[in-house]
Amino acid sequence: MHLFYTPDIAPSHPQYFLNEEESKHAVRVLRLEVGSEVQLIDGKGGLYTAQIKDAHPKRTILQITDVTTGYNKRNHYLHIAIAPTKNLDRLEWFLEKATEIGIDEISLIICQRSERKEAKTERLNKIITSAIKQSLKAYHPVLNESITLNKFLTQPFEGQKFIAHCEDQEKSSLPTELQKLGRYLILIGPEGDFSPAEIETALDNGYKAITLGKSRLRTETAALEACFEVNFLNR
Repeated sequence: MHLFYTPDIAPSHPQYFLNEEESKHAVRVLRLEVGSEVQLIDGKGGLYTAQIKDAHPKRTILQITDVTTGYNKRNHYLHIAIAPTKNLDRLEWFLEKATEIGIDEISLIICQRSERKEAKTERLNKIITSAIKQSLKAYHPVLNESITLNKFLTQPFEGQKFIAHCEDQEKSSLPTELQKLGRYLILIGPEGDFSPAEIETALDNGYKAITLGKSRLRTETAALEACFEVNFLNR
């Protein structure tokens, strides 16, 4: 069954009108007709089943036939703050795969050793949207605009906070530290790693240093490894 992302849908309304872009895709590309069934996700946990009442290429009308709220709601909350990679394709790969595995929020942090100082979120959000449709997820991860690490570290967060780095100092691990069914924030640095001063500042702000294994991982690989570990430990 074909799936559409409809963040403005109202659960109490019996009908929904696809916008022009989605209507054209439904009618001209997918060749859907009157009576065809489709599914809709609102990005806030709602999964809808609907039937096409009017297959118009500019304003397709859908009749809602079933609504499920809190669809596949996760039992924990994961926020990963990652330094944007120099090659944006690698960041896009992380966003796609992390969304498919399971993540709730992503922040883009600019560090002392960052090779990329900004990343436009419009295209990145489209990558996330495509991934939730691919993996049939009803929750759309939040993608925050770029922010300096120093500013980010002062923001409040209720839950466990970790910083993954490669410096030769005492570190723990997620399997050792993670409290199940909780809220987690994990910092992943740029290719050159966090600076010693940044690590110290994070520790002073309540973050705990962790390792993600013995291998030196690329930024996007480290972030995905953290995402996988958190999901696996909360299974």
